[in-house]
Amino acid sequence: MNADLIRKWLMYGYAALLLSFIILPLLIVVPMSLTSSNSLAFPTPGYSLRWYEELWIDQRWPNALWNSLVIALSTTLLSCLLGIPAAIGLAWGSFPGKKLIYGIIAAPLVVPVVIVGVAAFSFFATLGLVGNKLSIILTHTAMAVPVMLTTVVASLTTFDRTLVRAAASLGAGTMRIFFKVILPLIAPGVVTGAIVAFIISFDEVVVASFLSVGNERTLPRMIFSGVRESVSPAIAAVAVLLILFSAILLALIGWLQVRSQRMRMRAMA
Repeated sequence: MNADLIRKWLMYGYAALLLSFIILPLLIVVPMSLTSSNSLAFPTPGYSLRWYEELWIDQRWPNALWNSLVIALSTTLLSCLLGIPAAIGLAWGSFPGKKLIYGIIAAPLVVPVVIVGVAAFSFFATLGLVGNKLSIILTHTAMAVPVMLTTVVASLTTFDRTLVRAAASLGAGTMRIFFKVILPLIAPGVVTGAIVAFIISFDEVVVASFLSVGNERTLPRMIFSGVRESVSPAIAAVAVLLILFSAILLALIGWLQVRSQRMRMRAMA
């Protein structure tokens, strides 16, 4: 057995241990969500689906899910509308202050989310929008646009701009070039950015804690309130559903990345 093969298996073993360290604690939530008890306990005294049924009986949970979906989808749409043109301008443009503008847009990635929440609350409180979905959507959009910008810029770095010039020479207008030439080729980056933007908004709890009240609470805000006020097995049931949902989205991102690499390899062949 040569040294390269040993290093390869050592890396596989290290990756397996790391994944086990991250994933195994999450799997404990599954039997806890199926408990027949009225409180969280492990090991469980018995198994039942009563807490999954509770999620539909208690209208606070469907209402919170609906709020989270509306906010996350709106955030994703706004992130696409703002992030894609900004990415094209920053990737292909040449103007003074380009790096400064990129740094300002990317600032929410490095600013602590608590500071973002406090600043958003102070701003929207003066406008009377605290407790309104619009305030959460706008704040989440500010947090998600840098991610969309980064993924689209990465796609544009390998884009052949002669295709744009060729389309223009054939009489295609600006919008036709964008939808027929640019967007299909950068679609993997756009979809990846959109999925990550959706996850950022859907899972975010700090800003939602500052800006959501009453019936406008999001699903993560409901979970946080439940953990703080009364620890119910229904929270474990919600956590399991969120883990499955996040796993599906991450698997979709992985598939898109593999597909994008294959498309680049075919283009280079």
